[in-house]
Amino acid sequence: METKKSLKITGMTCANCARIVEKSLSKVDGVKFAAVNLATNTAFVILDKDVSDEKLKEAVEKAGYGVSDEPSELIEEKRLKRIRTNMLISVIITVPLMVLMFLHMGGVYIPYFNEIELVLSFVVIFYAGRDTIRGATIALLHKHSNMDTLILFGSATAWFTNILSYTSLNIHAFGTVGAMIVMLHLIGRYIESYLRDRASKQVKELLALQSKEARVLVGGEEITMPIEAVKEGSIVIVKPGERIPLDGVILEGSSSIDESMLTGEPIPAFKEIDNEVIGGSLNLSGALKIRVTKTGEDSFLAKMISLIEEVQGAKVPIQALADRITNWFVPGVITLAVISGLLWYFNFDGLNMLTHSIREILPWTLHTSDPLSFSIFVFLTTVVIACPCALGLATPMALIVGTSLAAKKGLLIRNAEAIQTAKEVGYVLLDKTGTLTLGMPKVVESTLPEADAQAVASIENLSIHPLAKAIVEYVDKPIIDLIEDFQELHGQGVVAKVGRDEYFIGKPSDTTLYDRYTSEGKTVVEVLKNGNKCGYFVIEDVLREDSAQAIAKLKSMSITPVMVTGDNENTAKYIARLVGIEEVYANKKPDEKIDIVRHYQGMGKKVIMVGDGINDAAALKGADIGIAIGTGSDLAIDNADIIITKGGVSKIVDAIIISKATFKSIKQNLTFAFFYNVLAIPLAMLGMLHPAIAEGAMALSSITVILNSLRINSAFSNDSAQNSPTHLADNKANA
Repeated sequence: METKKSLKITGMTCANCARIVEKSLSKVDGVKFAAVNLATNTAFVILDKDVSDEKLKEAVEKAGYGVSDEPSELIEEKRLKRIRTNMLISVIITVPLMVLMFLHMGGVYIPYFNEIELVLSFVVIFYAGRDTIRGATIALLHKHSNMDTLILFGSATAWFTNILSYTSLNIHAFGTVGAMIVMLHLIGRYIESYLRDRASKQVKELLALQSKEARVLVGGEEITMPIEAVKEGSIVIVKPGERIPLDGVILEGSSSIDESMLTGEPIPAFKEIDNEVIGGSLNLSGALKIRVTKTGEDSFLAKMISLIEEVQGAKVPIQALADRITNWFVPGVITLAVISGLLWYFNFDGLNMLTHSIREILPWTLHTSDPLSFSIFVFLTTVVIACPCALGLATPMALIVGTSLAAKKGLLIRNAEAIQTAKEVGYVLLDKTGTLTLGMPKVVESTLPEADAQAVASIENLSIHPLAKAIVEYVDKPIIDLIEDFQELHGQGVVAKVGRDEYFIGKPSDTTLYDRYTSEGKTVVEVLKNGNKCGYFVIEDVLREDSAQAIAKLKSMSITPVMVTGDNENTAKYIARLVGIEEVYANKKPDEKIDIVRHYQGMGKKVIMVGDGINDAAALKGADIGIAIGTGSDLAIDNADIIITKGGVSKIVDAIIISKATFKSIKQNLTFAFFYNVLAIPLAMLGMLHPAIAEGAMALSSITVILNSLRINSAFSNDSAQNSPTHLADNKANA
């Protein structure tokens, strides 16, 4: 049996760090799959046999990194604080050093400038930049290279020129440039980390809902204990205004519960004895005694957080191309830097003649006649400009923002590949009951007098049939207790006495009288009082409010909606007419639903299947993208790529919009990262860039990728999304 685990990784600084950890974990016996996400500092593994956490930890530590048991938000807080401290040290030292360097270059005599530059740049490069050096060292020990490798090569070479300047060699000292490289690198890394922290806001909001402690009833006494110590079956006390610590069932009390952060329902739900409550929801009005049914990773909130983090750590197919390129990119760049340096050293006069006129008008280039100094200058610039940080962040940052936005909209994207697939969707196959409809029968019409309706509801209150529940909810009157001779007639209805009157509630004796209802897929429950017809109830599965709008929106996106249901043809066609679906498949068994999915897949476009029941599970798995209604069966949810946690079928539209926006952002990020390097590297090799400018541009490219990823949040602010069912529903609610 496969099991999944997540690890919080510390010490990673670049995309190649993630690959090193990933490879180390993959080598552990029992690890079937491993994925490491730099953006969330999380490792996700799938195990095909039992592997201890200690073994996984050893694999990570062997790679040169760490595993923390601390909460994610605390780890990120410490990391951000460390980066900020190192950045401030570098800025405080480097900025005055830059001023001295420019004065020195301008002809101002500064006593002991070389010595000052040598010492201060050493502090910046080898102390403030120690994490970068560590990252580079780990990579080199594993016979890899990464962004840190390039920074180390560039800054250390620049500092070493200060040492060489004391020799007989006529070499320009670039110590300050080395400090500038590290300073700009640390500023970029801090901004990058800050933006990444913002991008994970949705997960942080969910984490904030987790209670730290619970008030547990032990031997008649209330004992406050950490949430981790609470066991299944424990009795917890929750007072008004407190969050419910864990999933459970109410034993005593009643209250209004705010579940909006978890389910999206804006109106508090009234809960009483035997009702289930969700950990993280807010108890508004009454004191509650709750028996805990789920703890730790089994709780609803924990599963939501786990699913979001899991997909954020996953990879879309397009990332495979970026990974292959990045694997060869850094060694390729170092090779180019060495070649360009050697070419300038041995062919300085010829190359200088070709580029002199252009470099003359660029004030930041090095103006020297010394081949060695210029060769070092070109080497430094080429190494720095080519850091593939932007390339490594392109996909994970877009996934973080996209999946976080999806979670906010009530969607849990379990399979990252669905994000890339969504752009090619041509058909959406929808189940009817519980998907297009609420899956809860409701009385929509009644001809019974009030007194008889009250008596019927009192009788039906003794039945567990779904139609009986609908009648009881419809009447909504005080229940009469004096019910005698209650009897359920299998397949027919129920009979009972209320006082002297005998009532039969069930199937009509003559169904033709109700053809106008049954032709629309509605159910009629007839009531006989003392053998005489007293009236009837008309019951139907109510359509979700957003179903018709969602279907209209899908059509406007050139996506064909299709109904695939196990229900009868009359009901299916009636609901299809209401929502605007032309293609209908009724009376379909689970295996037949699979055949229909394959039929539409054979038409050359991707297929989404939407369902909620056990009978939909196979079709959800077989479709290119399976979307499950969160209130449906566990089997359906387990086989889905996307889960709707709040709202109805309008979320299908939201899922497609978010997926398209996320994939578009990934493509833009990768295109920008590739274009940046293709354009910048030749300029660096020709000596037309300065190492400090190159470092600034490198940092800017990473920040640009992050900011572009954050633009995914605007997917619902453009005109195409203004008319989405969700947007319209929100406007209606706010009106």
